Amino acid sequence: MRVRDTARRGTAVWLAVLALAQTAALIVVWRTAVHTELGQWLDTVALTGNRIGQDRIDGPVNHILNAMSLVALLAATAVIGFIALIRGRVALAVTATLLIVGANLTTQALKYGLARPDLGIDPQRIFAGNSLPSGHATVAASFAVALVLVLPPTVRVPGALLGTGYAAAVGVATLSAGWHRPSDAIAAYLVVGVWAALGGLALLTMQRERAKVDPGDAHRLAAVLLGAGGLLAVVAGGLALAWLADGPRIAPSALARRPLLAGYAGGAAGIAGTMAIVMALVLVSAHRLIPRHEG
Repeated sequence: MRVRDTARRGTAVWLAVLALAQTAALIVVWRTAVHTELGQWLDTVALTGNRIGQDRIDGPVNHILNAMSLVALLAATAVIGFIALIRGRVALAVTATLLIVGANLTTQALKYGLARPDLGIDPQRIFAGNSLPSGHATVAASFAVALVLVLPPTVRVPGALLGTGYAAAVGVATLSAGWHRPSDAIAAYLVVGVWAALGGLALLTMQRERAKVDPGDAHRLAAVLLGAGGLLAVVAGGLALAWLADGPRIAPSALARRPLLAGYAGGAAGIAGTMAIVMALVLVSAHRLIPRHEG
């Protein structure tokens, strides 16, 4: 019992650190991308670069984004709750539902509560106001993370891979459609990551004494590969944006094709990489939050 209590305390500390770290990362993204000239310029270059090859991807992008609606969110939430309930996990059903609702309400509160200063970088969109975080990316990521939590351990890894791909595709689609800047989607994933950590803490406190953690459910290799792939994508995106920052800082609409492509590709890599890291952090902790039961 003492060993189990120590393990639970370690998991609780880990989740608290995750929540604080992702909150700090969210603040850094917001302050850099919204309140600095360089951040706004890089975001706008990436958004302007979406016109490269836009005719060829308009169809798939529209299909992805048009599938996102309030009805779809409610249906997905109901399906996730049902999966948890048929597994006999009432606390998990409640926590997964609160994760989805809490993450999306937080995104809407931040979107309408935060201000975007006019630094003269993107005059065409200044009247649109603040767009960080992305609502569409939050919906997709919260659904993906909640689904991974409620799935049985045997299908958790495929669910994590599919969920990561789906949420990343939605984030990149908002950039390709010109709806959101890269920082908007990245911030959305961090909001979901914070709520996932908080939901994990709630699940940990509700665990019964008979809960049995099976090391075979840890999926450490999959979590490491997913996290490493995400980190490489984030680094690649950062290098592309760093190359842009070293060049002439002129109006994004006046840039040549190469820097626009670098901005767009760098932003897309950052979006996909962030989602992969957030999901890897969920996957590495899930077996301790939703353990098997004795008896």
